[in-house]
Amino acid sequence: MHTHDLSAWQHDHHFGAGNESAERSTRLVMWITAAMMVVEIGAGWWFNSMALLADGWHMSSHALAIGLSAFAYAAARRYARDPRFAFGTWKIEVLGGFASALMLLGVAALMVVGSIERLLSPSVIHYREAVAVAVLGLVVNLVCARLLGSAHHHGHGHDHGHGHAHPHHEGHGHAHGHDLNLRSAYLHVVADAATSVLAIGALLGGWFFGWSWLDPVMGIVGAVLVAVWARGLLKETGKVLLDREMDHPVTAEIREGVETMLADSETRVADLHVWRVGREAYACALTVVTHSPTLTADEVRACFSMHEEIRHSTVEIQRC
Repeated sequence: MHTHDLSAWQHDHHFGAGNESAERSTRLVMWITAAMMVVEIGAGWWFNSMALLADGWHMSSHALAIGLSAFAYAAARRYARDPRFAFGTWKIEVLGGFASALMLLGVAALMVVGSIERLLSPSVIHYREAVAVAVLGLVVNLVCARLLGSAHHHGHGHDHGHGHAHPHHEGHGHAHGHDLNLRSAYLHVVADAATSVLAIGALLGGWFFGWSWLDPVMGIVGAVLVAVWARGLLKETGKVLLDREMDHPVTAEIREGVETMLADSETRVADLHVWRVGREAYACALTVVTHSPTLTADEVRACFSMHEEIRHSTVEIQRC
């Protein structure tokens, strides 16, 4: 049995300079989003706008998600050299995302209940003030998106500046993502901007056309958006936490690569396990059965060496 050391990758790649820029941006965006969240929720309650409340609660989901991203960056930096973490600290953000998704489902349920109550018992909405707050929220979302977009481009440039030559890797496309944590935060902000647009539309409809029912209806729509986002987050984080990666294309490619390149020695893969240990990093353990008396673990590993996302591999050879 032979293993490939992961410690060098953890030290060199888990928290690079590009991530430092991302951490600063996500922390700043987190505080901006949290402040705007408080304003929108308070204004929605004061001006009796369920659409504004829905937008505020939806913004709270993104503030929480962005906060978890910032915390994950900090934890990764702090414990990067801690040997107790066998595969690094990346799953901290995954576990936090799973917990936040459960809370968001509860928030979505409360938003639906509140909106239905407003439909059954309408109250006066101060449209002018509520629209002003909603527009402010939209502007804040656009500013945050710009901040995160700039951090993404900085990290992208950094990664290319320190790239290594992997001529066979380009066609596989399994590790092309640079910082999925940052990309996720960016998508949260963009989605929140869309919810702000819904709130503005509902308030304008009620202000100019007297459609007071549109405000709570948009509150329900906003709740559905929160629930859909939470469901997607539960699915993705649960997949990682339960190591459900055997349907990833790289799994079949590892098996095919080993059996094809070593066909002359009548070698086959008897057992294969692949699981994720980082944003775009995987570990694998495989057992091969062979008729070759000289086959080595390094020769087996060379069959999938073009997959640079495989950061750690354990190879066991059984000879017939």
